[in-house]
Amino acid sequence: MPKQPPIDPKLQSLREQGTLNPHPQAVTDDLFSESEFFDPRDLMQVKYEMLRRVEKDRQSVTEAATKFGFSRPSFYQAQSALARGGLGGLIPLKRGPKQARKLTAEIMEFLQQARREDPTSRAASLANLIQERFDVAVHPRTVERALARDQKKRQRPG
Repeated sequence: MPKQPPIDPKLQSLREQGTLNPHPQAVTDDLFSESEFFDPRDLMQVKYEMLRRVEKDRQSVTEAATKFGFSRPSFYQAQSALARGGLGGLIPLKRGPKQARKLTAEIMEFLQQARREDPTSRAASLANLIQERFDVAVHPRTVERALARDQKKRQRPG
């Protein structure tokens, strides 16, 4: 069996925190090539240094954005995020929905009741019941995931 290369702990940490720069090769600013302290893989550090370059060193937005691998609109988004949320504002937000939009509390209660009445009911039939009762189209897999999450919540020690 071939030996796996050792995992870089910083790379793993950046990935887990959601701050891994997807394009570190696009960072061409001298800071990042002359010092090991500056890591082009660290998205938060790259954005901060780009903003600092404009604010303190008076570099143009276009030049700074280019040297740090960003577009001008991305520069302004980062600037706004820093002003709004401090350094933490530079951490990318998780993409996608933040909560279930279709499976409201009322629909979840309905699902739980339907499951209590017939524990063998399948997700497809439950999705059909939701369509009939609430006029909301839900994929059976969405129903399965919601019921699994709900079951997990109930099993947690409280």
